[in-house]
Amino acid sequence: MPPISDTLLGLVSHYSPSGHEEQAARWLTEHMKTLGYTRAFVDEAGNAVGVMGAGPRQAVLLGHIDTVPGEIPVEIVQTEAGPLLYGRGSVDAKGPLACFTDAVAQIGPAPGWQVVVIGAVEEERNSEGARFLLPHYAPEFLIVGEPNRWERIALGYKGSAWLQAEIHRPQAHTASGEETAAEAAVQAWQRLQAAAEEFNTGKPRAFDQLLLTLREIQAGQDEFEQWARLKVGARLPVDLPPEQWYNRAGELLADAEMLRLGYALPAWACEKNSRLVRALVAGVRSQAGTPSFVYKTGSADLNLAAPAWKCPAAVYGPGDSALDHTPREHLSLPEYELAVRALREALTRLLAEM
Repeated sequence: MPPISDTLLGLVSHYSPSGHEEQAARWLTEHMKTLGYTRAFVDEAGNAVGVMGAGPRQAVLLGHIDTVPGEIPVEIVQTEAGPLLYGRGSVDAKGPLACFTDAVAQIGPAPGWQVVVIGAVEEERNSEGARFLLPHYAPEFLIVGEPNRWERIALGYKGSAWLQAEIHRPQAHTASGEETAAEAAVQAWQRLQAAAEEFNTGKPRAFDQLLLTLREIQAGQDEFEQWARLKVGARLPVDLPPEQWYNRAGELLADAEMLRLGYALPAWACEKNSRLVRALVAGVRSQAGTPSFVYKTGSADLNLAAPAWKCPAAVYGPGDSALDHTPREHLSLPEYELAVRALREALTRLLAEM
């Protein structure tokens, strides 16, 4: 078995659920220094930052160093297809972040450029790390690290918006036939579903659809009043901004108290025919891969950074996203090595051509 990347193994070995990334960030920045990075530090938000080179032109490779909770024992398992690394974050998304770190280290400083590799905190919650970065960088191109298999390049992520709806009804005898708060809540959810189905008519691609999930439903009562509460998540297409969705939801939930939850994100689709995407395609082909494109139904820090920085962007990284957040999360080590080599080739082309 070829030696495993110290970067990958070290990152996955430092368990770092959202809100507890400090040790992993410190370890990564110290490791970046041993790899020859020009500078490496933990910024004020807790993000791990490594800078290669000191030129006036800037490129950002933005990964995230946090994971969902649930520690998985770190181990390497041999299979017929090659060794697999098990551990929380091996796929989402320390695999892509380690790939960025190793590929840039192998290239070294490029004349005229500073290439910035970032392991952002809090991506799995409210993306506080990425929000901090926006006014501090102005890259000419952006690669976001998320698992999509080494041969695939992601060109879009859906937006997201969360809401809570609470419905109240006066207490009544169970034989009265009057609508209960719980019944009203069910009908409210059905109205939201019907609106989504209407919006999705004629749109076969999931990336273009409004996708709703009912995440929580609760109901209760006291001596004089009944109540029911819904928590609804929406995955938004490009042509449905969060504000427009909230307005429509407010109309459908007119008899409820509606509360917006967290930070809403608009969807984002990248330019397909950019020099960046062409370089990533060439990088995959350099390793005898067949490149393809994917548009994801989740959200990522791409949704924040790409519209803020207004530069060519794409998403790349090894790993099977079907394993995200699962107790069997693992990464193929041969796939990881292919991704590092493909990214190294892509970056070498970009930094020489642009």
